[in-house]
Amino acid sequence: MNNCFDAILQHIDRRISLSDGEKNHVRAAFSIRELLPRQYLLAQGEVCRYESYVCKGFLRSFHVDARGNEHTLHFALEDWWISDLNSFIRQKPASRNIIALEKTVVLQIDIEQREELLLLVPKMERFWRILNEHASMAQDERILNNISMPGAERYQALVKKYPDIEQRLPQKHIASFLGITPVFLSQIRKEIAKK
Repeated sequence: MNNCFDAILQHIDRRISLSDGEKNHVRAAFSIRELLPRQYLLAQGEVCRYESYVCKGFLRSFHVDARGNEHTLHFALEDWWISDLNSFIRQKPASRNIIALEKTVVLQIDIEQREELLLLVPKMERFWRILNEHASMAQDERILNNISMPGAERYQALVKKYPDIEQRLPQKHIASFLGITPVFLSQIRKEIAKK
């Protein structure tokens, strides 16, 4: 499991540089959790206790509406983070579920450990600011794509950005993420295959 800690330290090193002592504080702040396929990392309505860094595996974040329909919000693969940030920061009930789609290993940090880490390693404030800025920009891009691009273009952009997404995320969840029906996604894929 040391490779998990090596992975997160490399992830952090790409954004900020830490001394060996600071890296030891980072290691101490995180704990490892393993999930089986279809195991929940977070259930809607619970308080999100952790921010999770994905070492291995694939997770999907989704909201279930009052009619029981699932809406895929995010997915996370290796070297990504996943959480319900609003629930985590405010310690309020989560608006989403997070479920493992494959055998998954994550490193987790709770709010108290994160606050302590920020005091011990002030540079980590910059790290989380950079992460949140990138997440915000990606969310803005997704919203713009959803309101300005037809479904076929959104699908092609997704596959171009994440070439192995179709092997890891079932078609119904890809359709939900894109805001289209699985039938429409199937038609899009047939059209692309003909070209």
